[in-house]
Amino acid sequence: MPDRVLVQVALDFVDNSRALKCAREAAAGGADFLEVGTPLLKAEGLTAVRLLHAEFPHIPIVCDSKTMDAGRAEMEIAAKAGASIATVLGVASDSTIQECIDAGRNYGIRVYVDLLGHPDPVARAKQAEAWGAAFVGVHCPIDDQMSGKDPFERLRKVAAAVSIPVAVAGGIHSESAADAVAAGASVVIVGGFISKAEDATAATKMIRKAVDERVRVATTLFKRGGTDDEVRAILLRVSVANVSDAYHRRPPLPDLIPIVPGARAVGPAYTVRSAPGDWAKPVEAIDHAPAGSILVIDAGGVPPALWGELATHSAIQRKLAGVVIRGAIRDTPEIRKLGFPAWATVAVPNAGEPKGFGEEQVALKWGGFVIEPGDWIVADDDGVISLPKAHAVEMANRAQDVLEKENRVRHEIDKEGRTLAEVVELYKWEKK
Repeated sequence: MPDRVLVQVALDFVDNSRALKCAREAAAGGADFLEVGTPLLKAEGLTAVRLLHAEFPHIPIVCDSKTMDAGRAEMEIAAKAGASIATVLGVASDSTIQECIDAGRNYGIRVYVDLLGHPDPVARAKQAEAWGAAFVGVHCPIDDQMSGKDPFERLRKVAAAVSIPVAVAGGIHSESAADAVAAGASVVIVGGFISKAEDATAATKMIRKAVDERVRVATTLFKRGGTDDEVRAILLRVSVANVSDAYHRRPPLPDLIPIVPGARAVGPAYTVRSAPGDWAKPVEAIDHAPAGSILVIDAGGVPPALWGELATHSAIQRKLAGVVIRGAIRDTPEIRKLGFPAWATVAVPNAGEPKGFGEEQVALKWGGFVIEPGDWIVADDDGVISLPKAHAVEMANRAQDVLEKENRVRHEIDKEGRTLAEVVELYKWEKK
């Protein structure tokens, strides 16, 4: 385990003004390296490296070029722009990696071999060390993070195999940074925990404390989940709008109205198909649905009502998370008093009869969507969105990523008295 672990801050913005602002805060918090992240490099080019080097001449600037070809040329231009370190992918050819390292010797730039995606990272790390690389890096890519994966098992194997510094990146936060150090990291690369924080200085100090003292510093955001309990906790933290943004602007289930303003509901769907007004299967489903689930009832979207106050009392007793009805509901004043999360397509006073038509736990087709038993339902005043079970982990994590990014933007708007268009440099990004 290294005596001093370095903290590298990945500036994964798409404009220089926001990257520089975050860099100033991170430098004040004790960052050792400042990284021009790949999104920033693609958006702003080597100008980003030049600006950071000019403002922070004594802090090494990392150009995360992820070079795959033309190794000598890319190391040369990175070095001449002011970078102290540049990256080449471990999946690049042997000759490209060797060219990068040779060019690094010529131009005074250290070469970092990123093992992202390599089928045998340990073997590649050994080769990189033998060729003269300054660092190797274990990287859990963003898309894998959203699926609940972490890089530490691979990190341990690589760190045990080489003597050069090993960097680790991929969703590191103040609770996991000490684990990264324990697994053998010499450089802890932190992106979103710092770049999306309202106060990047404070966030950098939290990471410094975690790696210097080998302690876990508690945080709520920036952690990704993989279990059902973690998915539920994340979905309760974010809004339906966040979920929609994360799921490629997914629209809500159509025609639903919130019965209890301000209510929120999250849970796996327990599905029911019934005839209009036939409340037998919905009421029976209350007894069968697991605690924490949401009843999703398809009754054709028309009256009479098949849900009311007494069914709501029963659902509360069974600890259900809510009800979503493509059909009619009644007793809405009483349901509001009870505060039970409910959505329906229509409210009427007249109820139907319990005839027993329909089925439980079947696929429901609703406005172009198919809702399977166990799919996740997320609902608030903006509407109700269904998440297929196979995508729930990824979309929950992506929704939290949306929330984290918005927190930083909101802080910049309020603190600096600027507009949204100004903060995100909207006019620059309009489609030409």
